[in-house]
Amino acid sequence: MIKDISVVPEVQFLEEVLEWISRGELRVPKFQRPFLWRPEQMLQLFDSMERGYPVGSLLIWETSMPLASLDSIGGRSVPPAPEGGKIAYVLDGHQRLSTLFGVLHRLADAPRSARQEDWMWWVYRPLDRPDSDGVRYRHWKSGSEVPANYLPMRSVLGTLDFLEYARQLSDTYTRAEADRLTQEGERIAKRVKNYKVSVVRMQGGTLQQAVEVFSRINSSGQKMRPDQMVSALTYGTTGPETLSDKMEEIQGRIAASGFGEIPIMTIFQTVLALSGEEDVQNPSWEMMARKVQGQLMGAVEKTDDTLQKVVEFLREEAQVPLARLVPYNIQIMLLAVFFHFSAEVGTGQRSKLREWFWITSLAGTFAGANTTQVRKFIEEMKAFAERKGELSYSQERARAFPERFDLRSARVRAYLLWDLRTYPHRMNPDGSAINVVDQLGTAHRETYRHIITQSKVQGASSPANRIVMATPPGVSIRQALIKLADDGRTDILDSHGVSLASVERLKADDYADFISMRQHEVAAREKEFIESLGILPPEREFGEADIDTE
Repeated sequence: MIKDISVVPEVQFLEEVLEWISRGELRVPKFQRPFLWRPEQMLQLFDSMERGYPVGSLLIWETSMPLASLDSIGGRSVPPAPEGGKIAYVLDGHQRLSTLFGVLHRLADAPRSARQEDWMWWVYRPLDRPDSDGVRYRHWKSGSEVPANYLPMRSVLGTLDFLEYARQLSDTYTRAEADRLTQEGERIAKRVKNYKVSVVRMQGGTLQQAVEVFSRINSSGQKMRPDQMVSALTYGTTGPETLSDKMEEIQGRIAASGFGEIPIMTIFQTVLALSGEEDVQNPSWEMMARKVQGQLMGAVEKTDDTLQKVVEFLREEAQVPLARLVPYNIQIMLLAVFFHFSAEVGTGQRSKLREWFWITSLAGTFAGANTTQVRKFIEEMKAFAERKGELSYSQERARAFPERFDLRSARVRAYLLWDLRTYPHRMNPDGSAINVVDQLGTAHRETYRHIITQSKVQGASSPANRIVMATPPGVSIRQALIKLADDGRTDILDSHGVSLASVERLKADDYADFISMRQHEVAAREKEFIESLGILPPEREFGEADIDTE
């Protein structure tokens, strides 16, 4: 039981709950996610209500504490909170309430257009549609006139609005037909008016407790991100931009440079590390809220500058073209620690950083790192930056060549980085150049195509069974490789690291032998690179591709 919080469960008519919103008494705090429901989810909600199905309880927090909240819900403006007295804030049920308020309280003159942001709030119930197991509700996306027998759900709560709709039915249909449709409309309106929802009132407690509750019961099944948690706890104290806003700006700026998105969690951990926080994985929310106006917000600016240096280093020196190929996000944070605490980066330090990056990537150094280990990694990197210590990676052993192509594996990402630097000038069968990085920036996993597409062939999931190549319609990669060998285009085959000997296996339809041969060839060449780094070779040639990225 959360200290100082009382919980009062009750049942309320939906109509009354929506009135609380229209009076400004029930509000959506700004730390809630924006409205994300798809149009079909909105229709399903109304269908469930008509059938009498439960639509889930609402959790609200009553407090006299002023809290930044949204000034519009469901596309409708809501009045300011009344002065004096307690205000209730929605902790769970935002998407449902936004749908119900935005549709049932829709103004008659609200915009109607072919744009989803307009038509999604206009929900209709066709009155002469026979019962079925399908959803009975509809949106009207067309610019043409809505059929007269489509009951607009905005008309069911207001008596005058419903009477106006009934009059339109009388003007369109015979009296008997109009009466029949009106009765059906009244039945549906009654179902909505009499619909009851379970409301759990949480009274008292602190903002921290309320936000913690929200993060645990978030109906999406995803916890609130740590930066969102801190932002929620400090709304109104950091000016117009929250910690989360500033970090999303950093993320967007890096993505716009062509490097792609660095995860917000990585940026947040970098902010913590640069602010002097030791525990970047499980920080105390209370402590974070206290620090946010001081070290934490200041560290955001430092993080912005420092991450630019990290991206430059990764691209130009470590030859990492995209953020999504960085084996471990902790490497980004640790590199930021280095560039932040290093007064002047020497050539020797840069060389060691390159070695450190490749060795830790190939060896899986950061797989499953716990809080204590991460703290040690940060301390070691800081000492290295300040020339007070060295990086300990000399006794690391490379993990085996991955048997499965899975980009959730840091070892597979390390293989791809090696592959990109080893075969920088690939060509299509027609001799045109291939820009692998551009393709990876969009297609990602699909960039590397299977050579042997039959999944039951032994070794078919191996990275050695994939290359980057565009082929004409109706021509498979396998056929293209055979033709290139027959035409003597060894230059194109070499640009992909495909040997003539392995293609002979393709010609003989020995697919498993082809994959096995190429796997040994690629692994042997990668091993040469591994040994050039001074890293211990793997104990066995091939092994499982552990899914170990964050």
